[in-house]
Amino acid sequence: MKFRIALPGNNHIPPANDHVPEAADWVPGLTAPDFQEVASIIDGLRYDAITTSEHLAMPYEEVPRLGPYWMHALSVMSFVAGATKRVRVDASVLVLPYYHPLAFAKALSTIDVLSGGRLDVSIGVGHAVQEFKVLDVSFDERGAITDEILEATLTLWRDDEPVFHGPHFDIEGLAFEPKPVQTPRPPIYVGGNSKPALRRAARYEGWQPNPTTFSVEEIPPLLDYLRGQPDFAGKEDAFEVYWVGTIPGVERPAFGDLADAGRASYRDQILDRLAYLTTVGVTGTSVPIPVTRSLAEYIEFVTWFSDEVIVRAG
Repeated sequence: MKFRIALPGNNHIPPANDHVPEAADWVPGLTAPDFQEVASIIDGLRYDAITTSEHLAMPYEEVPRLGPYWMHALSVMSFVAGATKRVRVDASVLVLPYYHPLAFAKALSTIDVLSGGRLDVSIGVGHAVQEFKVLDVSFDERGAITDEILEATLTLWRDDEPVFHGPHFDIEGLAFEPKPVQTPRPPIYVGGNSKPALRRAARYEGWQPNPTTFSVEEIPPLLDYLRGQPDFAGKEDAFEVYWVGTIPGVERPAFGDLADAGRASYRDQILDRLAYLTTVGVTGTSVPIPVTRSLAEYIEFVTWFSDEVIVRAG
């Protein structure tokens, strides 16, 4: 089991919303040194990746649920790459239709170079109609645009004289460097639960179910469908399935209130539910974050989780 953890403060989701459980009163007060400290501490523990999330702006109707404060994902990824030495860097997820493939490929290859090959690329097609409208991108064509951007990005990363022609993008006559330092390229993980998203995921290295309207119990039949795609052949031993939502059956206690016995019980509950996730095909998960009342308590938790949970589940 691999463990990915979001950089706290990359968004300010209202505390009443459990979609991002680390939402807490102390999060909006984080400063630049705090972000650096958190990234460095996580880097020194057993986590596999630090992630961020993406919205360029928040439609008014979503503000009560998700809040207006969302950092720029590629900028956060660059920051994490510079503030760490070991942990991998990713997003959950980058919304591909928001980008031109030339700018997208260049930003990510730069992060891969500067991080020494620690970039993961998790992508989705997006869902916020108003963002697409403001960016003048067709919402109805977002799946086709996503596929085109992925294909163009791989061409730019691979070829010395890249040429790509598609319905939405034409690229030629340009030298493109730096290429990513990972070989053959950074891994790509595809988010979404639809049949097109599953077929897209089968072409790459992994799948991220979207937990907002989705349960763990729905994974097995969809994973069977994904594994039945011709593009999946040969990936049986390496394909990743990342659960990025709250882990079902794991409570959200106030971590600072737990005595030793309470923490041991909480640890065992998490390990039990992680074992269940593996039975449905999950290979990695977001860290379940309890209630924390300060940055110091959050750091105490991530250290405890590394020492008590990851050691046993890894």
